[in-house]
Amino acid sequence: MPSMRIHTFVLGTALALALFVFGQRKPNETQVTAIRSVVDLTHSVDTRATEDSPRNRIAKAALVTPQGTRIEAPSRYARGLWTVDQIPPERLIAPLVVIDVRAKAATNADYELSVSDVARWEKANGQIPLGSIVMIHTGWGSRWDSAGTYRNSDAQGVSHYPGYSADAAKFLVNGRNVLGLGIDTLSVDRGSSRTTPVHDFALAHSVYPLENVAALDQVPSSGAMAVVAPIKLDGGAAGPVRIFALLQ
Repeated sequence: MPSMRIHTFVLGTALALALFVFGQRKPNETQVTAIRSVVDLTHSVDTRATEDSPRNRIAKAALVTPQGTRIEAPSRYARGLWTVDQIPPERLIAPLVVIDVRAKAATNADYELSVSDVARWEKANGQIPLGSIVMIHTGWGSRWDSAGTYRNSDAQGVSHYPGYSADAAKFLVNGRNVLGLGIDTLSVDRGSSRTTPVHDFALAHSVYPLENVAALDQVPSSGAMAVVAPIKLDGGAAGPVRIFALLQ
């Protein structure tokens, strides 16, 4: 009998506590994660010197020079895949992952992000969230200037800048279901490559490359959200894009 009384008392106390907590809740109460700051990851390009009419401004913005921050759509790889305006909005907002390879890129202009680099990032930060947007911070963004030039060629005119390795891109796309692959150089493929295996693989799997991304030194390795906002170019295979990092 004493044990039954104790059991009844415990149940009654738990029920009373639950009712009290429930009573403190406000109707329609939701939890909102605060945004501490916003970082603009976009290079601006001054085209005023070559613009002579509003029509030309729109046309040149649509074409976008390689030096501006840009997005490439899957339709660039094959007809029938998403164009810029067809990329679903839900694929343009995602957790942001920044992998820092500045030390390696400083001594190797043709450095390619490896699967080992990704593994080291995950050892330090945890597994890359599925459905993320991954950016490589190579440090080569400092070679860009507002005149729209990008110092990356050697004496023979061969371009050199870091990129993704094909193996790393395949791991991120297949193993982590990334939505976008970004970098602070002109291309996700290294500059001296004669082919574009990373572009081709990403686009064929409806993953969009983001090129010439800015200000990655102002973003943490993990914990931020990316907002990718391309101009809604009807049928466009590539175009200028504004990218924001929301720091929580």
